[in-house]
Amino acid sequence: MKKLGLTFLTALVGGLIAVGGYKLFEHKQESKMSFEERQQLHYASNPVPNVVSSTGNPDFTQAAAMVAPAVVHITTTYPGRQRGSGGGEDPMDLFEEFFGMPRQRQQRSQPPAQATGSGVIISEDGYIVTNNHVVEDANKIEVQLTDKRVVEAKIIGRDPNTDLALIKISEKGLPFVRFGDSDDVRIGEWVLAVGYPLGLESTVTAGIVSATGRSTGIIARELQQRQYQQRGYPQSSEEPLLNTAVESFIQTDAVINKGNSGGPLVNANGELIGINSNIMTPTGTYAGYGFAVPVNLVKKIADDFIKFGMVKRGLIGISFTELNPATAKELEISDVNGLYVNDVVPSGAAEDAGLKKGDIITKLDGRVIASSSDLQERVYRLRPGDKVRLTYKRDNKEREVTVTLKEDTRATESAKEESEAKRSATEIYNKLGAGFVPATDAKKKELGISSGVVVTQVHQGGLFDYFNVQRGLVITHINGKPVNSADDVEAALADSQRGIVRIVGVPQRGSRVELNVPIEY
Repeated sequence: MKKLGLTFLTALVGGLIAVGGYKLFEHKQESKMSFEERQQLHYASNPVPNVVSSTGNPDFTQAAAMVAPAVVHITTTYPGRQRGSGGGEDPMDLFEEFFGMPRQRQQRSQPPAQATGSGVIISEDGYIVTNNHVVEDANKIEVQLTDKRVVEAKIIGRDPNTDLALIKISEKGLPFVRFGDSDDVRIGEWVLAVGYPLGLESTVTAGIVSATGRSTGIIARELQQRQYQQRGYPQSSEEPLLNTAVESFIQTDAVINKGNSGGPLVNANGELIGINSNIMTPTGTYAGYGFAVPVNLVKKIADDFIKFGMVKRGLIGISFTELNPATAKELEISDVNGLYVNDVVPSGAAEDAGLKKGDIITKLDGRVIASSSDLQERVYRLRPGDKVRLTYKRDNKEREVTVTLKEDTRATESAKEESEAKRSATEIYNKLGAGFVPATDAKKKELGISSGVVVTQVHQGGLFDYFNVQRGLVITHINGKPVNSADDVEAALADSQRGIVRIVGVPQRGSRVELNVPIEY
């Protein structure tokens, strides 16, 4: 009997270990899946009835009921700025504060700025897609679920080129929106936009698809403005900038306003077909035209973030002009449709495949290329090493070639620049010649601040020593970023521009100051 009991116990333990091992294996396998595969796995185990697209009098109640629970309200917080007591921006530099210059102005702190947007849950374990411009530069991101719970989110990845971002909350068993296929979207079909516009609670609006493959230029302008700021050029500068924007929007007349950014655009089946990104308006509010990033592009970018930590971009290696009657006349050619190849990148994918300047690209993988946005969006879905079939015209004869995409070296160059910036930040940190420790909660409460490091050491020969910066100064922000540790200080120093480190500090006497520390590097 004892042997029988022991045998049973052994079998039970073995079974539990086997089940546990299988569950662990299953979890590991699922972590390698794309978001689309995860959704398919979920719905294979949890089938739902199909929602038939309405005709005649539209009825979107089923679609709205399916989607609304997975749409979230996002609130972002940004550091408050320091202003002089007169109300205008009049920063004090380090000489005025520490060398006893006659002008001594009290500083008062503005409360942290906040902004809101929307997002859509795409997996039960808390991955959320939204717009890059909703979360960019935020130091705190909060997500309110439809059951009123508010949880903090972290950024998994941002892609300014498409204005998309992937964030995550630590929750399980969440409702999510099923992926559709944006290649199947047709002009005139009914769609719903869901989000949190103008400070309202969850809101559903309906309209039709007005156009596909639209380019508004808004992402390109945002990228250009950011490049000017980073390089310190005036907006009117003639300095050529790199345009890496990808715009091939789904245009809809469903009402979209501020706050809808990052929310879903879904079809009558309740399937996600796009992420609402921007509106075209002369007033700042809805004027009839809204634009959404196609979901097939969203899926690729979200998968890249969890697999590689960044967007993997493959390039054909050409520059081109979109043809129309005016450009055809200027180029003295008869074709008015397609993309005219202006130049071929040396040793690029197109050159390797035999493409030349003057060729006219008409199709990609058998699909007609009607505009530059068609080519850019479809290629951006692919990765280095993927192959595309291009149809082109040369000498009035149609030809076809297979092109193997090459890695976008601009990403490598960007990473190199970031590495150099980090190295420069370390050099600047060492030149400051100071030691820092986190400010205690009691000290922060005493000074009325939410972030801070205390200057505990000032080394002889360093910049702080040269400019007579005293120990005990509590630094709250460097280059506009809140600092709570020595690592935060070094990271923030990477954003120093034009040889100036901008420091916001609170001396022991409690007055707030903004300091500009000149530095050579």
